[in-house]
Amino acid sequence: MTTDSNPRKVLAGKVALITGGASGIGRASALLFAGAGASVAVVDLDQKAGHDAVQEIVHAGGKAIFELADVTRSDECERAVRRTVSDLGGIHVLFNNAGIIRRASVLELSEEDWDRVMAVNVKSMFLMSRLVVPIMSKNGGGTIINMASGWGLAGGPRAAAYCASKGAVVLLTKAMAVDHGPQNIRVNCICPGDTDTNMLRQEAQQLGEHAEHFLAGSANRPLGRVGQPEEIAQAALYLASDAASFVTGTALVVDGGGLAGSA
Repeated sequence: MTTDSNPRKVLAGKVALITGGASGIGRASALLFAGAGASVAVVDLDQKAGHDAVQEIVHAGGKAIFELADVTRSDECERAVRRTVSDLGGIHVLFNNAGIIRRASVLELSEEDWDRVMAVNVKSMFLMSRLVVPIMSKNGGGTIINMASGWGLAGGPRAAAYCASKGAVVLLTKAMAVDHGPQNIRVNCICPGDTDTNMLRQEAQQLGEHAEHFLAGSANRPLGRVGQPEEIAQAALYLASDAASFVTGTALVVDGGGLAGSA
């Protein structure tokens, strides 16, 4: 995926901050947003992958920076936001994409893992949003995209903390949309189905399954395959752009039909 894959500059003049932007859906979104004209701040704990993503954007003629940060820590979130504003000139799009999974039931799950999943998947969105909302409000508005999951709308096996965290993201999104709509800030979340990322392969490892066998099982949905990071990035681009100017408080399902048969 290269930054020239989207010739329409629908994010021209915008600045986007993407957490978990060094790999998977975050990286695909960083490249796509840059190709759509945005300046991009990639925030991640993976320094090498983060710099590689930024270099790919820069080599394609875009503008990007990398900031090493643990988004569960308020001081590191503040540093990332401050540098983005200083180096890129503001923040118009915040994509709270960072996330982790621990495949375990409540009986199998450690307290430490519960706390870590909640911190990365939910607390980080609170920390980043409370810093960015005043910046957006001062500049006339903006858009926040939160990464939820199909398992934020329906439960799944041996994923208690993950499902709880993603359900929280869905309702956090709706509450923020209500609170900040008057400031012209749109807040939406994406609910992907299984997507071919390192995190999906880590799930297989956590469950003691062979990765290819696990991915084959994950493809059991109407479209008969798992998603690609670039496909979820396209949903994020839509929500970030003016094409979604009247869309807020929604949970956009992008899952190949995985939830289509659910009540």
